[in-house]
Amino acid sequence: MKVTVVGAGHLGATCANVMAYRKIASEIVLLDIEEGVAEGKALDIMQSAPTAGFTSLVIGCTNDYEKTANSDVVVITSGIPRKPGMTREELIGINAGIVKLVATNILKFSPNAILVVVSNPMDTMTYLALKVTGLPKNRVIGMGGALDSSRFRYYLSQATGEPINDIQAMVIGGHGDTTMIPLARLATYNGLPIATFLSEGELQDVVAKTMVGGATLTKLLGTSAWYGPGAAVAFLVDSILNNQKRMIPCSVYLEGEYGASDVCIGVPCIIGKNGVEQILDVQLNEEEKEKFAKSVEAVQNMNQDLSSVL
Repeated sequence: MKVTVVGAGHLGATCANVMAYRKIASEIVLLDIEEGVAEGKALDIMQSAPTAGFTSLVIGCTNDYEKTANSDVVVITSGIPRKPGMTREELIGINAGIVKLVATNILKFSPNAILVVVSNPMDTMTYLALKVTGLPKNRVIGMGGALDSSRFRYYLSQATGEPINDIQAMVIGGHGDTTMIPLARLATYNGLPIATFLSEGELQDVVAKTMVGGATLTKLLGTSAWYGPGAAVAFLVDSILNNQKRMIPCSVYLEGEYGASDVCIGVPCIIGKNGVEQILDVQLNEEEKEKFAKSVEAVQNMNQDLSSVL
């Protein structure tokens, strides 16, 4: 199985590293536009193989899409972060051009690939990738919910003092500080409602921390996070390549599900060899439905800034 990661920055390189260490793919291609960066990071990863014990082949290349040929999954991380003084429209305009170019070039050499979009704003870039490629909706997946859900589980573990892997919880909605919806009502610890272990105030504190999880890291690091996102991408790709059919919240195109249409936004999905194999209905209550509708509206408003690209 072959995976291409476009963008060899912190996140892209970490994603490739995790996939190699976990032996998720037999071949991993790192592609970047900056001369030597992808090659250097691929070389560094490969030189860890003797001590880490993996056999995956990791190669790097500078803007050579031919080397990505016949990829089963392509992860798009390329784009720029929002800079001081930059408007949302400016960020979307720049990153939309990059994502459109990448998606188009990738499909020339890997027409059957499943696209995993990480570039920000993630829901909008996922929608763009779907529209400009014309791919069926099961083959274009935005990685946002997997990361947000992982952060939610971390904060729940910290609040309860219980092992993180015994806690199940998910985040749906947009991948943004004000648009994500941590579903506290459905969170569990070994099958028991998490509300059994936390007061309402403690639970709401966890929800608030989750919603600013990315911003918290950006403030501490001075840039976007990469370890958590890289691992979340690898987790998603693993479910595709190895047909694990995990239930993972992902940004996918809706056509009436959850009362929404013509938008890519986070909902729980079954992820397998065909990409999105099923969108699950978790039966939101009225409060959750209202929050989801507002999230959809916010993402659709952002999508309007794509008019110059679509």
